[in-house]
Amino acid sequence: MTSVTGLLEDAFYLTGFRKRISDVAKVAWSSQVVRSRQPDVAPPLPRAEMPLFINRDQIFAHQVHLLEHKLRSKDERILELETENALLHLRLAECLGKLRYEERQSQMKRSQQKGLVQKSTQTALGKLLSEVQVLKRGLREVHAVYVSFARELEEQSKQLLEQVGAVCAAIQDRQTNGVQGLQAKVAALEGTLQEEKERCSAERQRRRVLHNALVELRGNIRVHCRVRPVLPFDCGQGVNASPGSAEVVVQAVNDDSVLVNCAKTGSPALNKMFEFERVHGPEDTQCTVFEEVKPLLTSLLDGYNVCIMAYGQTGSGKTHTMIGSQADEASGTVDNSEQGIIPKAARELFRLVSEKPAEEHTVEMSVVEVYNNEVWDLLSRDKDGAAVGVKREVITTSSGTSEVPSLTHEQVRNPAEVMELIRAVLRLRAHSPTLVHRDSSRSHLVVSLVVSSRSPSALALARRLQTSRQDVQRVAQKEWWSPRCRRAATSRPSSPASSPCHSPYQSPCPSPRPSIAQAPLRTKLQLVDLAGSECVGMSGVTGAALWESSCINRSLSALSDVLGALAERRPHVPYRNSKLTHLLQDSIGGDAKLLVMLCVSPTQHFLTESLQSLGLGTRARQVQREPPRRKNGGLKMK
Repeated sequence: MTSVTGLLEDAFYLTGFRKRISDVAKVAWSSQVVRSRQPDVAPPLPRAEMPLFINRDQIFAHQVHLLEHKLRSKDERILELETENALLHLRLAECLGKLRYEERQSQMKRSQQKGLVQKSTQTALGKLLSEVQVLKRGLREVHAVYVSFARELEEQSKQLLEQVGAVCAAIQDRQTNGVQGLQAKVAALEGTLQEEKERCSAERQRRRVLHNALVELRGNIRVHCRVRPVLPFDCGQGVNASPGSAEVVVQAVNDDSVLVNCAKTGSPALNKMFEFERVHGPEDTQCTVFEEVKPLLTSLLDGYNVCIMAYGQTGSGKTHTMIGSQADEASGTVDNSEQGIIPKAARELFRLVSEKPAEEHTVEMSVVEVYNNEVWDLLSRDKDGAAVGVKREVITTSSGTSEVPSLTHEQVRNPAEVMELIRAVLRLRAHSPTLVHRDSSRSHLVVSLVVSSRSPSALALARRLQTSRQDVQRVAQKEWWSPRCRRAATSRPSSPASSPCHSPYQSPCPSPRPSIAQAPLRTKLQLVDLAGSECVGMSGVTGAALWESSCINRSLSALSDVLGALAERRPHVPYRNSKLTHLLQDSIGGDAKLLVMLCVSPTQHFLTESLQSLGLGTRARQVQREPPRRKNGGLKMK
C-alpha cells in the first residue's frame, strides 16, 4: 500500500513540474516573437558622423535605448538559465524516481530473503528439537540402566566385602599367634642389637681411654691423621683441573687406620696400612677434629704442658686445620664451625678458666715464627706501637730446657684478644704462591699460651708434689733430711736438672711453704703450624724461594732425625741441628703431652709426600719419653 501511494505522489509531482516547464517555455516563446515583431533599432552613428548640434533629449533617448537593449539581453540569459535549471530538475526527479524504485525493489528482495531464512531456521530448529527429544529419551533409558547396574554392583560389593572380611578374620585368627611371636622376636632382637651397640660403643670408648692412658704411661707421642678432600690442584694440572679426574690412593678405613695404595698405574695393588690414635676422613668437620683434641686442654689446668703441631706437605690443609678460614676471619664473618684448633682451643681454655674462681688464673700469649732457620718474635712492637718481627735467639738453660730470651708476652683475657693478635701476626708471616698452593706458608708458626694458676688447690697440689719428691729422694739416699738443716742441704751436691725442687726463683732446698707462696703454678700450651714439605720440581719455586724451600725441608728433616733418635733411644739427640727442633725441644723430648696432627693429600699426584708424612707419624708413635709430670714451678718469663 505504501509503495503504491509513493508512486502516485511521484507521478503528481512530475506532472506539476512538467506543467511549469511548459509555461516557462510559452513565455519565452512569446517574448521572442514580440522581439522579432519590433523594428530593428539603428545602431548608433559613429562619433565622426554625429552632427555638431546634439539635443539632450536625443542623448537621453539613446542611453535609454542602450539600457533597454542590455535589459533584453539579460532577460534572455535569465530565460536560458531557467530553462537549463528546469531540465536539470527534470533529470534529478527522474534519478530520484529510479533510486526510490531500486530501493523498493531491494527492500522487497530482502524481505523475501528474510522470509526464506526464517522458514529454513524454523525447519532446522524443528529438526533439532526432535533430535533433542530423542536424545532425552535415550538418556533416560541409559540413566535407568546405570541405576540398575549401580544397585547390582553395590549389592555385589557388599557381599564381596562380607566374604573378604570373613576370610581376613579367619586368616587373622590363624596368624595372630604367629605374628605376635615374630613381633616379640623382632623386639627382642632389636633390644639385643641396641644393647650390643651400646656395649660396643662403651668398649670402644673404654679402649680409647685405656689406649690414651697407656700412651700417657709410656710417654709416647699421640699421632692423629687427617685426610683432606680432593681439590682441583690435586690433578697436577693447575687450579682449573677437575677434582673428579684425580686418582684417590689414600683412604681412611676406620677411626684408627689409613689405607694407602702404593702401586703404580696399571700394576697390581700394593696396599700399606698405617695405624694411629685417631684418623679423620674427608667428611669429618673442624668440630669433629677438635673433639679429639679437646681432652688435652683439660690436662693444661691439671698441671701438664701440652703441645699440638700440624705436620704435612704443602697444600695438605695444615693451616686450615690449625687456624681455619683466614678469608672469613678477615672479613669479620667467622663461622665457628669453620674455625681451626687454635681459636677453638683458646675458647675452650678460657671456658675452663671461667669455671675456676676469679683472678686465680692469668693467660699470657707469645707468637714465634721460624723463617729461614731464624727465630722471629712477631708480637714485638716498634716505637709507634706497630707489630714488627724482631729476631731472637734460642738458648738452653742450666736446667736443660730451651728458652727464648727477651721474648714478648702479652696478657690476654678472652678468645677475641687471642684471635686479634693472631690475625695481626698472620700479616707478618711469610707467604708465597707456588704451583702446588697459591698461598703457601713459608715459615713455622708457634703460638704459646702460658697459664699461671694462683688457686689454693694448685698451690696445695704443688706442695704435695714437692713433699712427695723430697720423701722419694730421702728414701733413695737413706738419709734423714730436715728443712731446718741447711748444712745437710749444702753438703749434698745436686745438679739443677736432677734436683726435684729446683726453680730459678728459690734456693736449692728451701722449705715447701715459702717456695709455693712465691712462685705460681705455670703450664704452657703450644700450638704449632709447621710449614709444608715440598718437592722443588713440583712446586716450581725459583730464585730466593729456593732458599726458603731448602730451609723448610732441612728443618723438617731435622725434626724427623730427632724423632728417629728418640725412637731408637740413641745417646745423642740432634736438637740443635735446626732452630725449629731446638725451640720445640721441651715439647718433642720433654715431658709435655704432645699431639702430632698429620695432614695428608689423598691423590696419586702427592703419594710420595703423603708416604713421607705417614712414615714420620709412625716413627713419632714409637717414641717413648718420660711420663708427663705436673708442673710445680714457674717458667722464667721476661
